[in-house]
Amino acid sequence: MKILQISASYKPAYIYGGPIMSVSMLAEQLSKLEAEVTVFTTTANGINELPVNTNQPVLIDGVNVIYFKRITKDHTHLSPALLKNVWQKARDYDVVHIHAWWNLVSMLSCLIAVMRNVKVVVSPRGTLSNYSFNNKNNGIKGLIHTFLTKPLLKKCDIHTTSDNEYSAVKSIIQAKHFFNIPNFIRLNVNKQYAVVPPAGYIKLIFLSRIEEKKGLDILFDALKEVKIPYKLTIAGDGNSDYINSLKAIAVSNNIDRHIDWIGFQSDNKFDLLHAHDLLVLPSHDENFGNVVIESLSVGTAVLISEQVGLADYVATNNLGWICQTNASSVSAAISTINSRFDELQRIRKEAPAIILEDFNYNNLAIKYMNMYNQIIIK
Repeated sequence: MKILQISASYKPAYIYGGPIMSVSMLAEQLSKLEAEVTVFTTTANGINELPVNTNQPVLIDGVNVIYFKRITKDHTHLSPALLKNVWQKARDYDVVHIHAWWNLVSMLSCLIAVMRNVKVVVSPRGTLSNYSFNNKNNGIKGLIHTFLTKPLLKKCDIHTTSDNEYSAVKSIIQAKHFFNIPNFIRLNVNKQYAVVPPAGYIKLIFLSRIEEKKGLDILFDALKEVKIPYKLTIAGDGNSDYINSLKAIAVSNNIDRHIDWIGFQSDNKFDLLHAHDLLVLPSHDENFGNVVIESLSVGTAVLISEQVGLADYVATNNLGWICQTNASSVSAAISTINSRFDELQRIRKEAPAIILEDFNYNNLAIKYMNMYNQIIIK
């Protein structure tokens, strides 16, 4: 089977967060099942460009990746060279898998592939939800949705990564068929962790890209009302102006002395997660939430909003707590969790084995291959 994966960004552009890891792992695991996988992507790396060879295949962890230059430095990622190659080569593949929406790589590649009569599956990855419509450029998005997205995606298959995303996407578009398969998550499966001794206060961690939808403003307002001892580690990068506005809120709420801003973390993130008692992710919108699985894989319980794609999974498996996207709900949950040391210890003991079974690489890869086979034969 020949599969073309199209993503506006690809590793090592880790500045874009979890989707980069999920898309690259998908390509790598499919290759291990002897699928012939090619990735078309751009040199996007925030406002900068990746220092990579362009317009030629580069073998990245067993996958042929072709990087194309982009001519816009924002989230549109316009790349005429990539689009030209999609037009010329799309018919060489059994299926084209497009990741994310609301950028010119994804939307125009989808249009081209459909015009070339190629089987297409689109993974919105959180970009097709009511929040995404109402958050930024909603007028332009509304027009694009009416005149391009809705008629185009009727001719495509859709892949979602959680029940929450499935419901959100299905409420705003029609498609040939919907498939719901979790993300690949890179897990630290070979390391054994020591018991974390009590610290006399609850150790909270937020580990994600810092942006408005992640709900840090909610968390900061919640911590203003928390009466128990705590420390919060914030691990992630984002827009400097937005980060400064959050720091100002922390000062205004008189919680800044409890917060440690440590920036983006990569190789040590599993050790960092394990060293804390609770991951907090009160997102306004999250199609999946890779960090939730990463945290549970090392035994650290989670407090996540009901808007996080994995909320149902966490609740069903009793691996953490679910809150609403408001300060009082988050504050009450943190206070309750602080008194449930027994539950934190139970989750620390039981969660890693559950995650390793449910997110087994080979099993997930087979599910994706089955999806592609169903798309091809329809």
